[in-house]
Amino acid sequence: MNMIANLKTDIDITPDGPDYETVRKVIELISEDYRDQPSLETIAAALNQSPTQLQKTFTRWAGLSPKGFLQAVTLDHAKRLLRQEELPLLETSLEVGLSGPGRLHDLFVTHEAMSPGEWKARGGGLTIRYGFHPSPFGIALVMATDRGLAGLAFADVGEEQPCLEDMTCRWPNADYIEDSEATQPYAARIFQPGQWSCDQPLRVVLIGTDFQVRVWESLLKIPLGRAVTYSDIAQDIGQPTASRAVGAAVGRNPISFVVPCHRALGKNGALTGYHWGLTRKRAMLGWEAGQV
Repeated sequence: MNMIANLKTDIDITPDGPDYETVRKVIELISEDYRDQPSLETIAAALNQSPTQLQKTFTRWAGLSPKGFLQAVTLDHAKRLLRQEELPLLETSLEVGLSGPGRLHDLFVTHEAMSPGEWKARGGGLTIRYGFHPSPFGIALVMATDRGLAGLAFADVGEEQPCLEDMTCRWPNADYIEDSEATQPYAARIFQPGQWSCDQPLRVVLIGTDFQVRVWESLLKIPLGRAVTYSDIAQDIGQPTASRAVGAAVGRNPISFVVPCHRALGKNGALTGYHWGLTRKRAMLGWEAGQV
């Protein structure tokens, strides 16, 4: 396998190319200093950029200003995400987000789970094609079988090989083929909201234990701009005392963003951890805030 990413500008993330490195630095600064509510000028000075250019870059990426994003990543916002519905969130999730520019992309996902026998084979008999592609959240590793999208992971520049190794060890007996032409259509569908369509749902295949699959299916119910706690998910799958096990299953989700594990929060809205970095989790939540 050639594990070195050969990125192509196959996704028009912004007119000037991917902006995630600049955005990542802004998010890190905001995450560290959000209690002080830093101004645009303060943020721009820390990055040695002009406030005007930074505002344009960030707004082009996120769909909202750095100030709007600052509001979106505070703990109070996370708590609001959890209490916006009076009814249990997972019971009402399919009734929201169905119109306007922020239509819920998760509703346009159709999924299937591999059989227990296939899971026990640890990928034996599977051919998984993979490719690295630009995304709003850094470099995306897209992995697909002939049945659909099987993996989605993220890396910063220079971290492609560890990212690939992390994913391939999940299914060590599979055959892996680098094929960015085969995975590019998936990347385009995932990261371009204009291509989210119920007429052509994105097919994903969930490769995990029965418990993990039930947790991941529960994650697919969480609408854009909403969040749930691990205990909510435990309740949804009928195992209310399994919050800790649910957290572990969320952390093993192999199809990040599409199966929105970033919308699972700790008690009282704490962002907790994220396999691909807490900064990236904040980026996803803030980016989604700009879509709704």
